[in-house]
Amino acid sequence: MMTPMNMGRRTRGSEISRRVAEITDRLPEDQRQTLLRFAEFLLAEAPEAETVPETLPEPKAIPRPAEESVIKAMRRLSETYFMLERGKLLNETSALMAQHVMQGRDAVEVIDELEAVFASHYERVRSAS
Repeated sequence: MMTPMNMGRRTRGSEISRRVAEITDRLPEDQRQTLLRFAEFLLAEAPEAETVPETLPEPKAIPRPAEESVIKAMRRLSETYFMLERGKLLNETSALMAQHVMQGRDAVEVIDELEAVFASHYERVRSAS
């Protein structure tokens, strides 16, 4: 049953959603990605949030370009596996990114491992649902 209190929450939620959408539209693409990762992190931390949809969507088929930077690979993989919670991938992906940037590890090797991390996380989520 919808109580006046619940109606107020829904209205505030709609206002917040509208404002977030306005802000997002004004941000450059890299900052939109950062905002999305932060929102997904917050969602992962919210105890009442539903974490796994009833049916897990299939990954988008986005081919890997012949020449790709690690940053662009992360964007491609985030779009490919849009249904995954980024917060749960953060440790592994951050470590791989750091190995590339700080230690000079080859981009192709790092991208190969990033693809494996995303694919294995997807399979774990899919088998759990």
